[in-house]
Amino acid sequence: MQCDCMAYKRPMKKLLIHYNNLGAAMKKVHLLFLLLASVLVKAKDLRWVNSYDERFHFACPTGQSIYHIISQHKNEHEDRLWNFSCKYTLTSVSGCLSYYDVNDFDDDLNFQCPYHKVITEIGSYHDNHHEDRRWSFTCCGGGGYCTGSCSWTSYQNNFDGPLDYIVPSGYYLVGASSYHENKHEDRRWQFLICSSGC
Repeated sequence: MQCDCMAYKRPMKKLLIHYNNLGAAMKKVHLLFLLLASVLVKAKDLRWVNSYDERFHFACPTGQSIYHIISQHKNEHEDRLWNFSCKYTLTSVSGCLSYYDVNDFDDDLNFQCPYHKVITEIGSYHDNHHEDRRWSFTCCGGGGYCTGSCSWTSYQNNFDGPLDYIVPSGYYLVGASSYHENKHEDRRWQFLICSSGC
């Protein structure tokens, strides 16, 4: 009985061609992965609303107010990364007021919304000479909130330390206070919160 060896070689050849094509495809996928990784490394970390030394502006969706503030400091930049979260507060929105540059560099910051308004937007820009930020706030009022009892929190961070503050249930963020220290090139923060008296 004679063997047709070519019959066995042909499927093997097809298999090798398929394997080589698969190898080329895998190389392309690997290259695409590396390219994507390099883009993500260069891009801003999406956990934060800013990069170090950058200006930012954060605004809650309509009818919401800021209730969670997170920040971390880095000595290399002498600046902070920031992030904010919002919660439903107002059933209708009216009478929004914006306050720009409420502090000077290296000076104390003391800000408070007018009665019956809550903080809905925060903005800031950094100066490398002072290694500090100037701050802006927007306060909105409307249905569902009127100022009740208020109190200042204790300081929520140490110099160069992390900040992670959540406004307690039933309260709303209406003010902020901080002071700057040149030794650390950083600020300590405390917040004014109020219940709704409606």
